Amino acid sequence: MIDTTGIFQLQSEATFEDMAFKIFNFQFENNVVYRSFCDLLYINPSDVCSLKEIPFLPIQFFKTHKILSSNQAVEKTFTSSGTTGSTTSKHYVTDLNIYEKSFNQGFEQFYGNIEDYTVLALLPSYLERDGSSLIYMVDALIKQSKKPKSGFYLDNLTELKDTLIQLEIANENVLLIGVSFALLDLIEQHPFQLKNTIVMETGGMKGRRKELVREELHERLKKGFGTKQIHSEYGMTELLSQAYSKGNGVFECSKTMKVFARDTEDALTILDNNKTGGINIIDLANVNSCSFIATQDLGRVYKNGNFEIIGRFDNSDIRGCNLMAL
Repeated sequence: MIDTTGIFQLQSEATFEDMAFKIFNFQFENNVVYRSFCDLLYINPSDVCSLKEIPFLPIQFFKTHKILSSNQAVEKTFTSSGTTGSTTSKHYVTDLNIYEKSFNQGFEQFYGNIEDYTVLALLPSYLERDGSSLIYMVDALIKQSKKPKSGFYLDNLTELKDTLIQLEIANENVLLIGVSFALLDLIEQHPFQLKNTIVMETGGMKGRRKELVREELHERLKKGFGTKQIHSEYGMTELLSQAYSKGNGVFECSKTMKVFARDTEDALTILDNNKTGGINIIDLANVNSCSFIATQDLGRVYKNGNFEIIGRFDNSDIRGCNLMAL
């Protein structure tokens, strides 16, 4: 077993790498699906000398297999939204305490004490279904904020507008976290001039609106909310760690997360900095599922470890990774 307390006590790049190798060895031995994937690549832990050489499991495996490295009982199953008729991803979580430690540490790393904020959540597309890991995280942040005005908003945009104005007048620090289409709905009905509010989008139009490139979305939101920057949260059903952007769409990883870009034609080749490729993620908080994931996002990774998302793969499968007939 892995001592999970060490995941949240990382002090350097060396301690991150040491923990990643320990988890790789653990998951190679205890995760049947991941072990099969490594075997098909003829990669054994004894052959791996750097993080870039660790096999990254294609994220679509979460749609077809139960990805587990633990024999403990599943406490919670997080599911992706998916489109009508599509197969959703399922992330089986055996220890919710690890997820809670991860998102609490990540938030504090970038924004400080949650009790300093009133948290307003405009996440209708997530609230309308069960199993959202984002709703679980935001609900916990709302409760921990202990502010009387913190809470979720579904279609009550006028009430949300009134709350934002009241908090602005009172000079309260506010975190407004919302899905892109709902934030646009809000500012089209009620334009603002906010000085004390962090506006954080979680991405996606969820089929409600035409997709916009980030620059256009953020310009509309900045104009509508009267803010200088639009923040962003990067997370997904298959991850238990998050990355945050405080503007310009450049994300910084939480301490339990590291990102690489892979060649789009050769999935086993990791690209140099600043080159566009598929995004691979190491998420140490995924110790009981799989910590090494090849996503379907396209982006580029910079020398300092920050990254930018520029799109997604057009096809449903990640080229070069379809080794197992599922």
